[in-house]
Amino acid sequence: MKTTRRSAMLGSLAAATGASAASQTLASCSFDEAATDTLTSVSVIGAIHGTHRDSRQYSLEVLRKAVERFEPDIVLSEIPPDRIEEARKSFAETGEVTEERTRVFPELTDVVFPLSREMDFTIAGTAGWTRELAANRSAALTRIENDPARASQWTEHQAAREQYSQSINGSGQDPKFIHTPEYDVLVQRAQTPYQVYFDPDLGPGGWTRINRAHTDLIEDALDRISGQGLKALVIFGAWHKYMIERALMLRSDIELTSARSLFG
Repeated sequence: MKTTRRSAMLGSLAAATGASAASQTLASCSFDEAATDTLTSVSVIGAIHGTHRDSRQYSLEVLRKAVERFEPDIVLSEIPPDRIEEARKSFAETGEVTEERTRVFPELTDVVFPLSREMDFTIAGTAGWTRELAANRSAALTRIENDPARASQWTEHQAAREQYSQSINGSGQDPKFIHTPEYDVLVQRAQTPYQVYFDPDLGPGGWTRINRAHTDLIEDALDRISGQGLKALVIFGAWHKYMIERALMLRSDIELTSARSLFG
C-alpha cells in the first residue's frame, strides 16, 4: 500500500491531469513544498499500439510483465488530459475503457488500466493530441501529397520510410531492440524529411511541435511529484520515445533509465 502522503499527491495529480481543459494548471503541492534530494525514477516504454495484439515478440502479455517489473506509482500515458477522466470513469463503471481516443491503444485498455487495479498506481493523461489537430494535419498532408510542386519532397519522405522498413530488418516488434539507441537513430532518420519539409505546414500537428506538446505535459506531471522518490513510467508510441527521452535527459531531479531491462 502506498503511504497516505504519496496517495494524496498522486490523487491530486490525477485530478489535475483529468481537467476538462488541457491548459488548466496541475493542482498539487508546489515544487518547493515537495523538494527533497530524492530522485524520481523514470523509464519510457515505447508501445506498438494495435500491433501488440498480434505480435509474438511484443505481445500484450510481454508488455504487462514489463509494467509489473517497473512497479510504477504513476503511468504517464498517451491520453489527452481532457479525455483521461472519461476513460477512468468508464473503466471504473464497466471494467472496459470506452473513451474514443483511449480505446485505440490496447497497451492502455488491456494492460495499464487493468493493472492499475492490481498494483494501485495512478494513470495521468499527458498527450498533446486533439481531434482538431489531427483533422488539420490529415488535411494538410493530403494537400502536400497531391501538390505537383512538392512531389520531390513527398517522394523523399516515402523513401525514408521505406528505408526504415528495410533497415529494421524484422526487429520492429522486438521490445529489446525498440528500447535501444540504434532503434531511435533509425526512427529519427525515417522522420527527418517529414519533419524538415512538412513541419511548417502542419503547425501544432508537426513532428516537432506535437512532441513538444507531449513532453511539456509529461514534464508538468513530473514537476508535481518531484522529490518524492516515486516511480513514473511513461508509455507512448515507440516513435515518440527518442524525443521524450531527449527532453527528460535535461532534468536533474529524475533518474532516467532505459526500459530495455524490463523485457526479460
